[in-house]
Amino acid sequence: MTDQDLLQTPLNDLHIELGAKMVPFAGYSMPVQYPLGVLKEHLHTREQAGLFDVSHMGQVRIKGAGITEALEKLVPVDLATLALFKQTYAVLTNEAGGILDDLIITRWAEDEFFLVVNAGCKQQDIAHLQQHLPGFELEVMDNHALLALQGPQARSVMDELLPAATELRFMSGCFDSIELDGDSTECFITCSGYTGEDGYEISVPADKACALARKLLSFEQVEAIGLGARDSLRLEVGLCLYGHDMNTETTPIEAGLIWSISKSRRAGGEKAAGFIGAEAILQQIADGAPRKRVGLQISGRAPAREGAELVNTQGHVIGQITSGGFGPSLGGPVAMGYVETEYAAIGTQIFVLLRKKQIPVEVVKMPFMPQNYVR
Repeated sequence: MTDQDLLQTPLNDLHIELGAKMVPFAGYSMPVQYPLGVLKEHLHTREQAGLFDVSHMGQVRIKGAGITEALEKLVPVDLATLALFKQTYAVLTNEAGGILDDLIITRWAEDEFFLVVNAGCKQQDIAHLQQHLPGFELEVMDNHALLALQGPQARSVMDELLPAATELRFMSGCFDSIELDGDSTECFITCSGYTGEDGYEISVPADKACALARKLLSFEQVEAIGLGARDSLRLEVGLCLYGHDMNTETTPIEAGLIWSISKSRRAGGEKAAGFIGAEAILQQIADGAPRKRVGLQISGRAPAREGAELVNTQGHVIGQITSGGFGPSLGGPVAMGYVETEYAAIGTQIFVLLRKKQIPVEVVKMPFMPQNYVR
């Protein structure tokens, strides 16, 4: 894909004005960092507030009588219990129990949901929804941008700009209006994010996105943050990245996401199974999975990257790192990956192969950093 083929978000010109280094990501030209640099951007988000452009994500509205029951056939979640303007994490699964994508679902009305899906899976997710949910009204909201304001000072900024947001707690949302370019602009705000910090995601009409971003950046506490810091922030709090830490060959049980399967959808529950891939997934809940996603503490200072092999004390390959790098808040390397289940217990000592050398690794509990959501 050439630069000419890449899509641009509504904030593209602003990124360039701010001095961002632009890179291809999921078919879009996206800022990987700004002049502040990844390390300082990361720490600024942990200490104050960072503004992220996540407009490459897919925003989908779907509605119609019976949509709750229909959507429950695609995700292992009890959506009937989801209250108005509340959110839930979910996975779309295939017949083998593998993960097609992970997404956030918000109830907008009794028969209406708002979905945010990953950029790299956007087109296939939309096709999947259209295939399995015929007869429902499905709108791809490509006329909206999505901004994320994350960090301990995010709430004080929102207090001034969108006061309704200050009452929100983690995984809840609301509509509110803000004056942008002289117009009253309605936004949908959720208390959610991908950094482990308190924060918000704001869905705003695309033609007002720059005005909102400039208004947010006018606060001393707020800095523009790129994809580089977004990745290190999510890794420190143990959050999966689709296409790396999970894919169509990975089940939710292997990925450590059993909590995303509502108890009512598990064996013995009042709404047991009934979703694509249920047989394979419920079988793994009962009998265990052959491998597990684990947190890894790497000895020394050298980070271990995705694809590095994990071996046991006899030198046999027992897994692989799927996400790894330097954790700025921790001051050292951090990683996660998959190992055969017998090596998944906390405290297990294994090795990672770095430049043909065996570096000691300990399996540790995630998240590596505390999650600071306001609940």
